[in-house]
Amino acid sequence: MKSQQHTLAKSRLACATQRAFSPQRTVSAFVLAGMLACAPALAQQAGGIRGKVITEQTSAASGITVVASSPVMPKARTVQTREDGSFNLPMLVPGRYTLTITAANGSVKTMEVDVLLDQTSTVNVAFEASTSGVEVIQIVGSPFFAQQGNSSLSNSLGSDVVEALPIGQSFRDMLKIIPGVQYTENGTLGPSAGGSGAHNKYGFDGVDVSMPLFGNLASEPSTHDIEMVSMERGGAKAVGFNRSGGFAINTKSKSGTNEFKGSVEYKVENKNFAASPDEGVEQDTDKTWITAAVSGPLIQDQLFFYGSYYGPEEKGSNKTTAYGPTKAYKSDRDEYFGKLTWAPTDDLLLNLSYRDSDRVETGSNIGEFEADSVSTGEQATQKIFTFDGSYILGDYTTLSFNINKFDYKTSGKPDVELTVIPEVGASLDISNLEQMGYFNVPDLLTAGEPDAAVYNAGAQALINRYGYTENGILTGGGGVGAYSQYNNQNFFRDSFELALDHEIIGDVLVHSIHIGLKYSEAEEELSRLSNGWGSISYHGGRNLTLESAVADLDPTSVYYIATTQQMSFIDESGRAVSAIHSFSESWNLEINDTIEHGDFTYNIGVLISKDTLYGQGLRANSANGSGWEIAMGEKYKMHTVDWKDMIQPRLGIDWKYDGQNSVFANYASYNPEASSLARAASWDRNTQQILRVYFDENGNYLESGAANGSSGKLFADNMKPHRIDEITLGTTRAITERLQLRGHTRYRYGSHFWEDMPNNARLRGTYGNGEVPAYIAEKGLYIPDLAERYDGIGSPSAGTYVVAEVDQGQTKYWEVSLEAEYFGDRTYFNASYVWSHYYGNFDQDNTTTTNAGDTNTFIGSSNYGDGPGLMPWDNRYGTLSGDKPHLFKAFGYYTTDWEANLGAYFVFQSGQPWEIWDGSYYGTSSSTSKYAESAGSRRSSSHWQLDLSYNQNFTFADKYVLKFRADLFNVFDRQTGYAIDPILSSSTFGEPRKYYNPRRLQLSVGFDF
Repeated sequence: MKSQQHTLAKSRLACATQRAFSPQRTVSAFVLAGMLACAPALAQQAGGIRGKVITEQTSAASGITVVASSPVMPKARTVQTREDGSFNLPMLVPGRYTLTITAANGSVKTMEVDVLLDQTSTVNVAFEASTSGVEVIQIVGSPFFAQQGNSSLSNSLGSDVVEALPIGQSFRDMLKIIPGVQYTENGTLGPSAGGSGAHNKYGFDGVDVSMPLFGNLASEPSTHDIEMVSMERGGAKAVGFNRSGGFAINTKSKSGTNEFKGSVEYKVENKNFAASPDEGVEQDTDKTWITAAVSGPLIQDQLFFYGSYYGPEEKGSNKTTAYGPTKAYKSDRDEYFGKLTWAPTDDLLLNLSYRDSDRVETGSNIGEFEADSVSTGEQATQKIFTFDGSYILGDYTTLSFNINKFDYKTSGKPDVELTVIPEVGASLDISNLEQMGYFNVPDLLTAGEPDAAVYNAGAQALINRYGYTENGILTGGGGVGAYSQYNNQNFFRDSFELALDHEIIGDVLVHSIHIGLKYSEAEEELSRLSNGWGSISYHGGRNLTLESAVADLDPTSVYYIATTQQMSFIDESGRAVSAIHSFSESWNLEINDTIEHGDFTYNIGVLISKDTLYGQGLRANSANGSGWEIAMGEKYKMHTVDWKDMIQPRLGIDWKYDGQNSVFANYASYNPEASSLARAASWDRNTQQILRVYFDENGNYLESGAANGSSGKLFADNMKPHRIDEITLGTTRAITERLQLRGHTRYRYGSHFWEDMPNNARLRGTYGNGEVPAYIAEKGLYIPDLAERYDGIGSPSAGTYVVAEVDQGQTKYWEVSLEAEYFGDRTYFNASYVWSHYYGNFDQDNTTTTNAGDTNTFIGSSNYGDGPGLMPWDNRYGTLSGDKPHLFKAFGYYTTDWEANLGAYFVFQSGQPWEIWDGSYYGTSSSTSKYAESAGSRRSSSHWQLDLSYNQNFTFADKYVLKFRADLFNVFDRQTGYAIDPILSSSTFGEPRKYYNPRRLQLSVGFDF
C-alpha cells in the first residue's frame, strides 16, 4: 500500500478547487479538492460530497464505485460514477467521511473528507490506467468553508472551532465569530448585519426558534449540544426559505455513532473570578454549568442515539443599586435532549429529536436606579421537536422533508404583589405611591422649561420622599414600589417542509434543480395584568398634550398618570377579560436552478410567499358596512399578503477566471416574515387595552383613555409588503495554498415599512417644531372611508389608528468587506474588516427606552408613527442605531507541542449612534423616541476587547480523556458604556445605560469515556 497525506486549505475565503501541493513524483495520481457552494441548506440538517473521477480513457470513467462512510452515518452510501466520471452523494449527516473509490481494475483510492452543515464538499480524483493497489490520501478541511460557484456570503464552522475559541455557553455567543456581524451583549435584540436586529432568522436543529411576532431569538438555546453551525448573511439562493432581511443562522446537534461514548463537564465562574463593574449595577454572581451526554448504537450500523443533560445555575448576592442592597438573584435551569438517527436502508435516513428545558428565576430585573422591591420572578419552558428525513430516489434525485414544533412558554410576576386593585373612578393614594404600583420618580425641570415652577414644586416633594442619594443629594429619575405587571406570554410554531432536488447532466451544462415547499403557523397567547395601578408617573400640571383620547380634559389639572392594563379591571358581571390569541400562517414555494457551464456558475431562483394574519374579536356579518360584527374571543382573518405581492428573485453569477480564483455578483430580494400585527391590530385589543388613567394633585380620578395605538386596527388599501433589495459584488483569491482572501461590496435598500398611525397624521399641520411636509399632507387620510369601514364594529375618530405604509420609509446600507484566513498544520487564523454605513428614516431598533432598547418591540406597531414627534418627517432621517462604520475581528487558535489549544478572539467596533429625545420640542409630555435633532447625530465611545482560552486534554488507556479548560473574557476589562440615555429631561441624560461585561474567568473540568 502506498500512503501519502495532503493537507489542503479548504477555506471559506478560497476558491472552491485547490490543487494538491505535494510534489507530483510522490503520487501516481493527482487530487483536486475543494468546496462547492451549491449548499443544500435544507431543513434535514445535511451536507454532501460530489466530484469527478478522471481517467486517461474517458470510457473508463463510467461505473466506478464510490463509497462514503462515517461514524456519524449509520449506513455507508454507495454510488456509481456516470459516463463523464461524475458522482454525487447528497444528504449526508455532517461529519468526517472516508471516501473509497474503486476502479474496475481493482485500484483503490481512499481519502478523508470533511462535510459541514449546508455545504457540499467537492473531490475530483484522477486515476492512471496503470495504477494498482491502494493509495490513501487524507484531505483535512479548515473549520470554515466557502461555497464555490455561488455568490452568497456564507459561512460554516465545525465543533473544533466552537471548542477551540473563547465563545461562551449561549447560542448568541456564537454570533461573535461570524465575520461582518457586530459583537453584541444584548439578551433580546439580535445584532445588526445591515438591517434590523429583529429581522434575523435563527435555526436550532433546523427548527425556527425566532420568537413569533417579534423576530428575536428565544432566550433559551445554548451551545452544549451544537456540533456545527452555518450562516448566510447575504446573497441568498432560493434554497432554505431565507426571507430574513438580516442574516440567517442554522445549527446541527450532535449525533450518536456505532461506538458507545459519554462525557461529563463541570464549569464554574465564581464571583471572585470577575472584575467589579466600573459603572451600573454592582452584583457578585456565582455561575455554574453541568453538562452530561451519552451516545451509541441501538442497532449496529442502523440506529444511533444521543442524549444529554444541561444544568446551568446562577446565583447573585450583594447586588447594590442607587437605592442600596437588593435581594439575591437566582436562576435554575434543567434541560434534557434526546436524538435518534436511523438508516433503515442505504437510501433512507431519518432523524428524530426532542428537547425539553425548564428555567425558574427570582430577584431579577432590578435596574441601576431602582429599589429592591421592583424585582421580578420568571418561569420559562421550551420544547423543540423535529422529525426529518431524506430518501435517495436515484443517482439524480433526492426527496427530503422536515416536521417540527417549537413551544416557548413564559410567565413573569412581581416579587412584591400589591393588594390594591385598580377600579375606574377610584382615587390614587398619593401618600403611599410606593404601594400603588411602580412609581417613576420625577426629575426636576430646568428653569427655562415650560411650567417649570409649578412642576418642580411637587416634583421636589416626591424626590425628597422617593429619590436616591447621589453625592449627598436626593436625586430623581429612579423607580420605587413594585414591578408594574404580571405577564403570561406563550409562543408556538409548527412547520412542515418538503423538497425535491434533481440533477440534469448535459454535454455542456449541469443543472442542479431544487424545488421546496414550506408551511408554518405561529401563535401567541397573551394575558397581562397590572400590579396595583401599574406604572405611575408625575405630570405635575404641565400644559402638554395628553397622549390618549380623553374628551375636554385640561392637561394642567393632571398631576399623576397611571398606565394600567385593562385586563386588570373586572366588568360589571365580575368577569375578567380573557387572553388574546394571535395567529399567522405562511406558505413558501421556492424554485432554484444552479447551472454550471465551464468556469461559470449561474444561480437562477425565486422564492414566492403568502402570509395570512389572524386576529381575535370579530365575526363576519354582511349586514354591516364593515362586513364584521363584534365577537369577543373569536378568531378572524385579519389580512393576507398574497403570492403575487411577495415574489423574491435570487440571481447570481460566479466566474472562476483562472479555474481557481473568482469574481461574483448577486441580486436578492427578501420579504421578511416577522410581523407583530396579528396581535397589535387584533380587535380584542379593544377589550385589553393599555389605559392611561389621570388623577389630580390630590389623587382624585379625572378620566381614563386608551394609550396610543393599543386597540384593534384596520389596514389601508394597496399596501406593498416590507421589502429588502440587495446587490453584492465580490472576489476571492488564494494568495498561497494556506492563505485566502475574500472581498465584497454590498448594498441593501429597505422599503415599504408598515406601522400603525393615526388616520389623520398627514393632516396635523404644524406642531411644536414639527411640520407635515406639503407633499405628504396632500395625500390626505390613510383610509378615507374609515367611518364606513367601522360600521357595526365601532365609532372611529379622526385620530383612530390604522395600519399603513410609512410615507417614504426607507433604510440604506453600504458595506465594504475584506476577509483573510490562514490555515496551517497546527494553526488557524481569521481576520476581517468591514466598513459600513446604515442610514434612513425608519429605525425599528430605536423606538423604546425599555431595557435600554434591548427588548421585544412590535414589528409594525411600535412607537414609531404614534403621533407628533414620532412621524417619519420628525428628524428621523439620519444614521440608524445599528450603524457601526468600523468593525474589525481577528480570531484563531494554535495547537502546542504538548497538545494544548490556545484560542484568542479580538474585536474593535465603532460606538452606537444616538440623538436627543425631547417631547417638549414637539409640545407633548412624553419624550420616548421623539428626536429633537437628526437621527444618529451623536455616537457613543468605540469598544475593543480581547478574549483568551486554554484547553488541555490528557488521554489515558486509549479511550479516556480528562479535559481542563480556562476562558478569560475581556482580558483588559474594557467596560465601555453604550445605549446612551437620550432623554434631555432625564438626570442621566448623555450617560450610558449599559456597559460591556467586565473581565471574567470561567474554569471547567471534563471527562470523556
